[in-house]
Amino acid sequence: MIGLEVNDAVIVEQRKVLEQALSTNPKTQKALQKLIRRVVMEARAKVVSAAKNAIKDDPRHAARAVRTAVYKKILGANINIYNSRKAHGSTSYEPPRTLSAGQRGGNRRKRSPTTARYMGYDALDRGFILRWVNDGMTKTNPRVVEFTPNDRRKVDRWNKRPNTGNRGAIAARNFFKGAGERALVQAADALANLIDTELEAMLNKTK
Repeated sequence: MIGLEVNDAVIVEQRKVLEQALSTNPKTQKALQKLIRRVVMEARAKVVSAAKNAIKDDPRHAARAVRTAVYKKILGANINIYNSRKAHGSTSYEPPRTLSAGQRGGNRRKRSPTTARYMGYDALDRGFILRWVNDGMTKTNPRVVEFTPNDRRKVDRWNKRPNTGNRGAIAARNFFKGAGERALVQAADALANLIDTELEAMLNKTK
């Protein structure tokens, strides 16, 4: 029978490497969080792309409001479109006017404080826009604006409330769930491969 000589020193050293690879080790935990942050940012880019496709006209770049979070106490992360806990300032962007100076038409009503506030949000604070587009606004009351009463507007079979205007509803795009789940599944696979590569590199150092 052929005997095998076991090098105890190598086994002890490889055990140390494996222990270092455990998530309870602070150094290894930071390394794993770095890998998690890497793959979740790649996943975020895919969700941002889906958001841009859902909002064709996005001059204030609401797609940038897609957020990520890497957990500190447990190994994991998420992608979300919730509001940030801190504000990021405001934007001075104004929609371009299509009317010439003095030309009648368009909206001559004074902008409400709520509308002005919504329009002034920075791109990173416009997660509510993404939620509107994702979930739609068909379940809420129809968006209606009231005009200054004018007797020349008559009630007829086409217009039961002539002094109001229907602003319509936002149809749900449902982009976030599909794009987010696909991106996170791909991120998990990528993370597993990265961890295997890192662990193999650590073990090779002991040989």
